[in-house]
Amino acid sequence: MIPDASPDLVARTAAMVEAQFTGEGSGHDWAHIRRVWLAARALARAEGADLLVTELAALLHDIADWKFHGGDEEAGPRAARAWLLAQGAEEVLIARVEAIIREVSFKGAGVATPVATLEGACVQDADRLDAIGAIGVARAFAYGGHKGRPLHDPQQPPVQHGTFAEYKSNGGPTINHFYEKLLHLRERLHTAAARRVAEERHRFMEQFLAQFLNEWEGSDLLPGH
Repeated sequence: MIPDASPDLVARTAAMVEAQFTGEGSGHDWAHIRRVWLAARALARAEGADLLVTELAALLHDIADWKFHGGDEEAGPRAARAWLLAQGAEEVLIARVEAIIREVSFKGAGVATPVATLEGACVQDADRLDAIGAIGVARAFAYGGHKGRPLHDPQQPPVQHGTFAEYKSNGGPTINHFYEKLLHLRERLHTAAARRVAEERHRFMEQFLAQFLNEWEGSDLLPGH
């Protein structure tokens, strides 16, 4: 018997995602998803967004990320739909969650990523907040290590990708990722609360990059430094 799409749908979804993503090593693990879920829920409450839609989209936003599915942008929406159908969710709810999952990803420095709903804004903001600051730094290097990318290569400059296809095919060093994506996120947030939090996290990344590049060149070892 298919269960009702009642309020405990969020709890069932959280339990499923936790079981599937605990221990994942690329920075897209349950801890990341849980932070996005809690942040999106807080933003939704502050903004007056629909909590059920927001929470489900946040929990399912990485259920089948294109980065791990051969660049297939529909893998996530399909997986979310299959789960929600199995839980007895109504079509209107499923469609709203699918739409948010399609919108959530960054697609390149030169590519706009608008959202159609307040719920989408809350989820996208929450996901982007988790990509900056100290956690964002850690996740960037976790993902770079997972993909076998070098930390830094001064001979390979960052690229401001003009299309999603270019961005998806990128395989540059992890430090480039800060200039290609992470330093752009502060200016692309929608909600006031997310923008406030982003200020300190953005400054931390700038400080980290300055220190990293200093140490990379050994400048802190030079006389008079």
